Amino acid sequence: MKLQTDSCAKIVMRNRNLGLEEFRFLLKTIVNSGIGEETSCPRNILQGREEKPNLADSLSEMDEIIFNTLDKLFTRYPSVSPSQIDILVVNVSMFSPSPSLTSRIVNRYKMRENIKTFNLSGMGCSASLVAVDVVQGLFKSYKDSYALVVSTESMAPNWYCGKEKSMMLTNCLFRSGGCSMLFTNRRYHRHQAILKLKTLVRTHIGSSDDAYNCCIQLEDDSGYLGFRLTKYLTKAAALALTMNLQVLVPKVLPLREILRYVLESWLRKKRGTKSQKLEAVGAGLNMKAGIEHFCIHPGGRAIIDGIGKSLALDEYDLEPSRMALFRFGNTSAAGFWYALGYMEAKKRLKKGDRILMSGFGAGFKCNNIVWEVLRDLDDANVWKNCIDSYPPHNIANTFMEKFGWLNDDYVSFVRIDFSKLFA
Repeated sequence: MKLQTDSCAKIVMRNRNLGLEEFRFLLKTIVNSGIGEETSCPRNILQGREEKPNLADSLSEMDEIIFNTLDKLFTRYPSVSPSQIDILVVNVSMFSPSPSLTSRIVNRYKMRENIKTFNLSGMGCSASLVAVDVVQGLFKSYKDSYALVVSTESMAPNWYCGKEKSMMLTNCLFRSGGCSMLFTNRRYHRHQAILKLKTLVRTHIGSSDDAYNCCIQLEDDSGYLGFRLTKYLTKAAALALTMNLQVLVPKVLPLREILRYVLESWLRKKRGTKSQKLEAVGAGLNMKAGIEHFCIHPGGRAIIDGIGKSLALDEYDLEPSRMALFRFGNTSAAGFWYALGYMEAKKRLKKGDRILMSGFGAGFKCNNIVWEVLRDLDDANVWKNCIDSYPPHNIANTFMEKFGWLNDDYVSFVRIDFSKLFA
């Protein structure tokens, strides 16, 4: 269900734990979030049941997203039936019921008894890239196979109802969404395939306590469960990305570019200009020497800006991620594929092009994948009803226009029951 400005404000202002200071913080955050008016959230939240979600709410949200995307996938590829699927990987970080989500899919589509199923939980926003790695590993043992990867996130039971600022950020950024992808290592399907996996690099720095705790699920002092994002997050991202690029770069860039970068890095180190900021990680690195398109995880404007500056990307490069964030919000691990879909709908992807998918996940992880485009792509996909209007001339949302009065001085001296403003 669509979460527009008025609906969002109604949800926020019925939280009696919040005061003027928290409302001003939320206003500033959502105004600068890069999220538009067309994002979606679960029914129980719009219906006012975010404080006491039940199991049915969580399962209903998952069923609607997962089954909808799978139905569309099997319709698009009628030559592949559910009974032919050999491997099924589902990644949902914040919800792990029993029977599992993979079992719900097997039951719904009556898949065969020897299917290999895997549930990934707690892996964060880059979990779908981890799922691809799982499939890649299994393909080495299982030849001529089909694999499904289903990527989404559970919002229904995870709306934060407290007042800690570092935990309210997720309410501003995360929205409902998901996707399903079909993979195969059957060579005779090469003419039908759209992408080929070239390189995948995973980096995990969870041995660092600061990195492990920089984005973590816990209860606040009042007992409200939520997801805390700390100030160390950007430092952890910079460290993880640096380590990941050290492995990735030699695999994707030409030798001359690698030598040039090594020389520049040595000179910067000699001058003592090394920085731990995310924006400075790839200083002097020309990723465009080996990559044509960049699919940065649309987790928030700060992450998109940070990686963009780090890899010296321009607005054209960042447009798919910005538009995915604006149209769909942060859909966790599914976000990569909305950005990729934007590139395809805009007819940017040509045969032989290489795409870098880059993102971070709780734990703390940095995962990067490089794909090769196998044919010219022009499917409008999930963007088909709106792609002609993107990018919009103005991506500012209307929160400041409608609720800017919260910043007026007089509000500090007036007692207002915010919960009744939208009653």
